[in-house]
Amino acid sequence: MLVRCPELDRAAEHVRSFGEILTNRLGPTLPTWIDAVDASQLPGLTNFALHLNRDIDPVTAGLTLHWSSGGTEGAVNRIKKIKRPLYGRAGFQLLRKMILLQ
Repeated sequence: MLVRCPELDRAAEHVRSFGEILTNRLGPTLPTWIDAVDASQLPGLTNFALHLNRDIDPVTAGLTLHWSSGGTEGAVNRIKKIKRPLYGRAGFQLLRKMILLQ
C-alpha cells in the first residue's frame, strides 16, 4: 500500500518519527519535525503540527523533561469516579470516608 500511495508513505514516516520523539524524549527536535510536516502539505498532519507549534515551549518541555503529572491525574480521576454517583445525595463527610476507604 505504501508503494502505491506516496502520500501515505510520507504520512507513515512522519508518524514514526513523531513516535520516536515521544519515546526517546527528543523534544528539541520537534521544530525540525514540524517544519518537515509543514513542507509535506499533508492536511491532517499539517494541522496537528501547526497546533503543536502554537504552544511550542510547553510541548517541547513535555517531550523533554522527565516530570509527569500522571499520579496526580490518576488520583483526581479516582475521586471523580467516587464522587459522581454521590452527587446531590451525600455530604462531604461521606465522600471523605469513601475516598479514604478506597
